[in-house]
Amino acid sequence: MVLGKDGHHAQIMKGVLDMCLLATIVESPNYGYGMVQTLNERGWVIAHENSIYPVLKRLQKAGFIESELVASSSGPARKYYSATPDGEQILSFWSADWRNVRDGVDAVLDGNVAKKGTKKTAKKAVSKKPSKKATKKEGKQ
Repeated sequence: MVLGKDGHHAQIMKGVLDMCLLATIVESPNYGYGMVQTLNERGWVIAHENSIYPVLKRLQKAGFIESELVASSSGPARKYYSATPDGEQILSFWSADWRNVRDGVDAVLDGNVAKKGTKKTAKKAVSKKPSKKATKKEGKQ
């Protein structure tokens, strides 16, 4: 089997792009190309800026981010995205869920047996669910 031919990598990346983009927006409001640069600097290479806009649209429709046009001295106005309170809350939930999944996958790949304390801690982190409003918005995506 040739690596990358089955689309596995793309599916993994697609599955976490929402969370990673939201994390960069929560950290600091930004525009599309700026987010791509941030992700690239942190080791996640995105081939083209256009691949993030459907995700941003979905996050905005869910009420997790909002946007505004800001004048730019180096060209046309840029659409800056910022997180809403629901976006910050859902990111906390997604982050805890991701860490739980990551730890479980690592344990399986490494052949480790999950320690009782680790599993309990992970469950506790995920049990802190977002508001009903945020959960309803996430379900409508």
